[in-house]
Amino acid sequence: MSTESATAATTRYAIAPGTRLNVRSGPGTQYPVVRSLSAGSTVAIYCQCPGTWVTGPYGTTNIWDNIAPGEYASDAYVHTGSDGYVARRCG
Repeated sequence: MSTESATAATTRYAIAPGTRLNVRSGPGTQYPVVRSLSAGSTVAIYCQCPGTWVTGPYGTTNIWDNIAPGEYASDAYVHTGSDGYVARRCG
């Protein structure tokens, strides 16, 4: 990851309380799970992109958050305080 990317995502967002969040290799539920985040974790969002629709504690959305190279989490489980995009679009 470049220094520019690392400094661009300084804000961290909490995942939904009591949730173990699956992190996937792409922006959708059809992608393999690469790891899971434990309850109480926070994530930095480097960029966001559309993917499959997911319903979670923070609503129903097709926004997926890129939290590390090759790692995506559904925005329905990340408390950004917004129903829309809070970071630049991936790509």
